[in-house]
Amino acid sequence: MILIPVIAALHGVAFGGGLQIALGSDIRFATPDTRLSVMEIRWGLIPDMSGMALMRTLVRDDVVRELTWTGRQVLGEEAARLGLVTGLSADPYETAMALAKDIATKSPTAIRASKRLLNCVPDSDQHEILLMETEEQVLLMGSANQKEALLAHTEKRDPMFSD
Repeated sequence: MILIPVIAALHGVAFGGGLQIALGSDIRFATPDTRLSVMEIRWGLIPDMSGMALMRTLVRDDVVRELTWTGRQVLGEEAARLGLVTGLSADPYETAMALAKDIATKSPTAIRASKRLLNCVPDSDQHEILLMETEEQVLLMGSANQKEALLAHTEKRDPMFSD
C-alpha cells in the first residue's frame, strides 16, 4: 500500500485499465469532457486490478452493474455526479498539484495514520473503526509532529515537520 495520498489528474480518456488505475487513487480530478468507461465487457472480459471492488466503494451498486455490463462511456461531468471522480477542473493537473501542495503542509504522520484508517473503513464495522482510531490517535498525541503542528499554529508560522 502507498502510504501517502495519491491524486489523479484525468484528461482525454480513461478506459478499462486506465480507469481502474485512476480508481485506485485516493482523489481524482477530471476535465468535464474526459471520457471514462469500463470497456472490458466489449472484449468479453471483466474489470480486474480491483476495479470492481474500487467502483463499489465509490458508486451505487446498480450504477456499477450498468457501467460494467454495458461499457457505456461517461463524460467527466457525469462521472463527478456518480462519484467516479472527486471533482472537475479545466486543468486537473494544476488542481491536483495545488491540493498535493496543501496536503504536504500537514503533519505527515497524521496523513499516513488517516490514510491507514480510511483504507480499512470499507471492511470494518463501527467498533473496529473506533478501536483503530484510538490506536492511531494514541500514537499521534504528543509525537514530535503533533507538537510541531500545535506550536506552529500558536506561533502563526508554517510547521517544520520531521519527515
